[in-house]
Amino acid sequence: MKNLFLRTNDAFYNACIWISGLSLTAIALIIPWGIFARYVLGTGSRWPEPVAVLLVGVFTFLGAAAAYRANAHMAMALFTARLPASFGRASGVLIQLLMAIVSLFMLIWGINLCMATWGQFNSALPGLRVGMAYSPIPIGAAFTLSFVIERMLFGDQAERPIMQLDTHAPAAEGVE
Repeated sequence: MKNLFLRTNDAFYNACIWISGLSLTAIALIIPWGIFARYVLGTGSRWPEPVAVLLVGVFTFLGAAAAYRANAHMAMALFTARLPASFGRASGVLIQLLMAIVSLFMLIWGINLCMATWGQFNSALPGLRVGMAYSPIPIGAAFTLSFVIERMLFGDQAERPIMQLDTHAPAAEGVE
């Protein structure tokens, strides 16, 4: 059961990383198109800005979930590093409980937000429901909650091979 849960979270983490990376890449391609269309072609496209805003939401909430699992969230390390060693275990449990509460809040209220706005359509992208634009909130929260549960049950998984791809690259010549 443990291995299945860890492998499932590995797949979730991989999906978060890839989708976040592709979202950021798409943003980097979409924004210049909007600028080119407005200033070179003389006609502004209606879709680049709202699509970029949607992709920022995807990047933010899925990227944050992945950063949490990889223990790369700056605020967490900054807070725990400043506490006395005697508070180490207690602060770790408290942080995980707070993360679970925040994730549950985002999951529940994010689903409610999506459902409440599902009947509305985006004016710049008429085929896109507003509720769909908010869907990264509960999706990212569900991934984060899964990663929190994983950390509470099995400890920090930041050293798993899937999260260490960049640390095994050979050093450049003359660089240690």
